[in-house]
Amino acid sequence: MESKSLRPSASYSFLLRLSYPNKIGMLAEIARVLSANGGDLGAMDIVTVHLGQMIREITVNARSEEHAKLLEEAVAQLPSVTILSASDRVFLLHQGGKIHVENKVPLTNRDTLSMAYTPGVARVCEAIAAHPDLAFELTIKSNSVAVVSDGSAVLGLGDIGPAAAMPVMEGKAMLFREFGQIHAYPICLDARETDEIVDTVARIAVGFGGINLEDISAPRCFEIEEKLQKRLDIPVFHDDQHGTAVVVLAALINSARLLGRELASQHYVIMGAGSAGVAVAKMLLKVGCRSIVVCDRNGIIQAGRSDLTPIKQWLAAHTNPDGIRGTAKDAMKEADVFIGVSSGGRVSAEDIQGMREPRTVFALANPTPEVMPEEAARYAQIVATGRSDYPNQINNVLAFPGIFQGALSVRASRITEGMKLAAAEAIASCIPASEVAPEYIVPSVFNRDVAKGVAQAVAQAARKDQVARA
Repeated sequence: MESKSLRPSASYSFLLRLSYPNKIGMLAEIARVLSANGGDLGAMDIVTVHLGQMIREITVNARSEEHAKLLEEAVAQLPSVTILSASDRVFLLHQGGKIHVENKVPLTNRDTLSMAYTPGVARVCEAIAAHPDLAFELTIKSNSVAVVSDGSAVLGLGDIGPAAAMPVMEGKAMLFREFGQIHAYPICLDARETDEIVDTVARIAVGFGGINLEDISAPRCFEIEEKLQKRLDIPVFHDDQHGTAVVVLAALINSARLLGRELASQHYVIMGAGSAGVAVAKMLLKVGCRSIVVCDRNGIIQAGRSDLTPIKQWLAAHTNPDGIRGTAKDAMKEADVFIGVSSGGRVSAEDIQGMREPRTVFALANPTPEVMPEEAARYAQIVATGRSDYPNQINNVLAFPGIFQGALSVRASRITEGMKLAAAEAIASCIPASEVAPEYIVPSVFNRDVAKGVAQAVAQAARKDQVARA
């Protein structure tokens, strides 16, 4: 099924290597065909020119895999043009993995070797054996995070297993290193039982300063995080829950300021009662919001339903104060803010029209949002998605690198609610009040000041909450 994206994207880019006669107008004809079929052209590099024949590589962005194939077929129909190869640039980027380990100290002579390894290393080992806390000073533990997944709830792909989850966890490790200067290691477990995962992570945790749980399906993710945090004395953070909630709150802070509203005075509808939906609801409750309705595939979560899991029973007891019933579309009527953390295509422009003006719509399902931004913008004043090819990207990378950097800097034993709230405020404050705009309610993911600001705020909150040990 083709993506509903209306824009070509680098996530579906490919590299065409073409051979054609070196004649005036040939390149223009190739470019015309690609553009006429919706392709977005990038670099056009000459490889060789020999005996009147041109070999050239052309980078093309498409909307989907199906669209990329269509573009390739259109070029193949041109007379005198031969496609030598068509390479998916995303697969090329992942070839051999995306991360590697390198030495901090170059091993160039015997002296360095004898200090880094035997015999010198023995004295460091003995010191840690006598005083285990020295591991934070004398090993990589102080600045390392394990990115742990079982592959049961990966992005919008669902249960694809631990091996298929590795590219995502490698990507997460890249983000930790790039934005938080933290060493992160992808660890995908071939395990599904809650206690089996808890035991495995607890046993390997000795080498890490923090644990980032990733893409573990609900409701197991809640129990796994809770059990690990009780068992370990280092931060355990399920990013699908808390990272999402932190960035959503930051975006809501700025959108409310822009619209002249108070957070607590708005009526919120959350579509999706998985890990992200539950965490967002809890975060809103923490900042004083009470008019919150959460919906799952069976409609509005309310106390009268008999099909509720324990976590949904908790939601029924703490949200939907008026006890309304019906479908998610019913819930949206007269809502001020819609937050989608479910699946693509579940909301129409007409559903948004029924909300109360001014309307705020966060359609965060990936890769296809609950409603495409072009449709939402017909009626909503503020629109955000989880995608990088639209304004207002609600991306967890704004949160977790700084949160862990701050927590590790003070050797926090856990990440508190106060630390998460501080992170959200710090993210929001990265945009000066005078610069907040409908298409600029969260800072760019490439703003290097975000992680620094979040880290400082989180470290301060950790001291205030008395979980800092350094």
